[in-house]
Amino acid sequence: MNYLLAIDIGNTNTVIGIMKDGVVLHSWRITTGNLQTVDELGILVLELLRNRGYQTADIRHVGICSVVPDVTTIYQAVATTYIGRESFTVGHHLDLGIKIIYDDPRAVGADRLANVIAAMHRFGGPGVVIDLGTATTFDVYNDKGDYLGGVISPGIETSALSLHRRAAKLPRINLELPDTIIAKNTTAAMQNGILLGSLKSAEGIIGEIQKEFDQPLKLTITGGFSTFIRSHSVLSMEQVPDLVLEGVYRIGHRLGYC
Repeated sequence: MNYLLAIDIGNTNTVIGIMKDGVVLHSWRITTGNLQTVDELGILVLELLRNRGYQTADIRHVGICSVVPDVTTIYQAVATTYIGRESFTVGHHLDLGIKIIYDDPRAVGADRLANVIAAMHRFGGPGVVIDLGTATTFDVYNDKGDYLGGVISPGIETSALSLHRRAAKLPRINLELPDTIIAKNTTAAMQNGILLGSLKSAEGIIGEIQKEFDQPLKLTITGGFSTFIRSHSVLSMEQVPDLVLEGVYRIGHRLGYC
């Protein structure tokens, strides 16, 4: 079998996926940590694969997309030492098939590039990818798939945690939407403020981006709170849970690795 092992290393979580023909067959979500050794992560990855019936011989190549440089090197070593395969790491230095129209292309997160490439392949352009992670990012691309830049705002969970830490009397809360906007307790008031505030902020940012285009933008949403935003928004969005992994595959396919 010629599978691609795609790895999306985020600030909070890492998603590992087995892919074939652009489809995520299985994926696993683990905590991102830079205190794990190559051996610890290597053994973990092997166990995850074996539990699903995969062997290292089934894997043709490993693709890594990371926003945590210290952890990137660990997974690169896991690829060679435990998987027995070379890896490619997503970044501006690769032949991505798109232009990166940004002041410093080196500063664009690899996940943002992967998202745009995957969204363009799926839905065409121009468009915006909204990724709700530790940060909420809005990444814009034109009808050729070229990366145009975007917006970065605090993520939903990041906002909740920051509010709790910086205000002595505000509790740490579960993020679920109350039944009414006029809250009768502090927890519900915070839930409304964070969730509805994030929703309306997202719609407002997308609206401002749309003003710079003559044709409607295709909206793709991914990340932990994408279901909430998509289900409550007045805007029409396509939801793709593993968009970064799909972008890693598309890049690997272009480079001849899968």
